[in-house]
Amino acid sequence: MRVTVIGATGHIGSYLVPRLVRAGHDVVAISRGERDPYRDDGAWADVESVELDREAAEERGEFGDAILGTDPDAVVDLICFEPESARALVDALRGEVQHLLHCGTVWVHGPSDVVPTTEDEPRTRRPLGEYGRKKAAIEEYLLDEARRNGVPVSVLHPGHIVGPGWAPLNPAGNFDTDVFGRLARGEEVALPNFGLETIHHVHADDVAQGFQRALENWSAAVGESFHVVSPRALTLRGYAEAVADWFGRDADLTYLPFEEWAERPEYDADAAEATEEHIRYSPNASIEKAREKLGYEPRYTSLEATREAVDALIEAGDIDIEE
Repeated sequence: MRVTVIGATGHIGSYLVPRLVRAGHDVVAISRGERDPYRDDGAWADVESVELDREAAEERGEFGDAILGTDPDAVVDLICFEPESARALVDALRGEVQHLLHCGTVWVHGPSDVVPTTEDEPRTRRPLGEYGRKKAAIEEYLLDEARRNGVPVSVLHPGHIVGPGWAPLNPAGNFDTDVFGRLARGEEVALPNFGLETIHHVHADDVAQGFQRALENWSAAVGESFHVVSPRALTLRGYAEAVADWFGRDADLTYLPFEEWAERPEYDADAAEATEEHIRYSPNASIEKAREKLGYEPRYTSLEATREAVDALIEAGDIDIEE
């Protein structure tokens, strides 16, 4: 197929585009042209790259027509965050493409009552933040278009995406890379509550695998949503203990009620806000549907995915592991 990937040089696209090229697809990579992919791959030499600023093109009412102008059989939209953007793209592509795939998020569910959460779990609790609420609205719109009007859409929901080149969500539930450094150096790390809330990572290449499998299993994927995460979620405590063990340490952990934890001097307001959001969700998503219908099988566990990202940050000098 001829596949147009929107957001092609981001976290997921950096892995998805080479995957599609190696699988024999003709790929058009849409990006703003402001950054290189996160990883080098010779497959990019066979990709048609198009520079396009989505926000500016949408303001002019030209984005959907520009995507249609790439003559795609399928479109993978990795950077749609507004319901209006989804509607405009569907209107432009309606009846013109074989498949439209949208990147959602496991946060469409809000906090779960039963875990692991399945895709069809009743949405009794709304997502806590604007990001999750907008993604949930996009999913609802796209799947309704599939049911009512036959628009060939699929929605894939990643967890906390990790990989070399950017900071992974850490065992304290935020993005302060020194949490990894403190665990490596044998220093105290404070965790909120009892450290039993969960986070659910996924390697960017496994998300890319999910999109590839959805593209290549059209009849099973159209009109459906799928979780694409690692096989199992992590508790904050288990994650911290595993990271310390990478460096031959026993984790020196302190547990505090969240309000007290948030006052710790090593965590700034942004870190505290990120942790609160993550632990309030405590995602733990099932991948059984994607396994059964798409043959999705993640290559990385949560710990394997995060370790690869942490090792890259250490090598780049962004995490200090020396006492």
